Amino acid sequence: MRFIMVQAIGFLGTVVFFLSYQCKKNRNLFRVQFVSYLCYTTHLLLLGAVTGGISYVLNMVRSFCLGSKYAFLKGKWMCAALCALQIATLVFTWDGWWSVLPVAANIAATVGGYTHNARTIRLAGIFVNSPLWIVYDIVVGSWAGILDEVVREASMLLSIWRYGWKDLDTTES
Repeated sequence: MRFIMVQAIGFLGTVVFFLSYQCKKNRNLFRVQFVSYLCYTTHLLLLGAVTGGISYVLNMVRSFCLGSKYAFLKGKWMCAALCALQIATLVFTWDGWWSVLPVAANIAATVGGYTHNARTIRLAGIFVNSPLWIVYDIVVGSWAGILDEVVREASMLLSIWRYGWKDLDTTES
């Protein structure tokens, strides 16, 4: 029963994350992702996947910063600080080679997010973030995480289809 409840928390995060890429404005996308990351933090920590869980806490901070109205929180220094915190997370929660996967994925997503370019955000997600998280989720037994990454890929592709590749090449701060 516990396993099903832990996976259900992750599946809720999947549904919310899918909805995030249907937001055209980056600010709204990051706000919705904040809620999804809260679900995934809980899910991964309950699975005992500490590196992934702490990385998702940093994703929540990133989403809060990128969704805010304050320029400092959306600036290059905050991007660098979040990437440094991801590396610190790796050092302090090392549990084997797979610990590198969520950290590398989240650094790519952080750098992509801090470009404030909708196209770059999606490219970082499609080609770096999701593939690395899929492997990590397989290793730690997160069925919800695997589904989340497949749904995330579909959602990003759907948003490209809905808004058009050209229209997503805009920078928004």
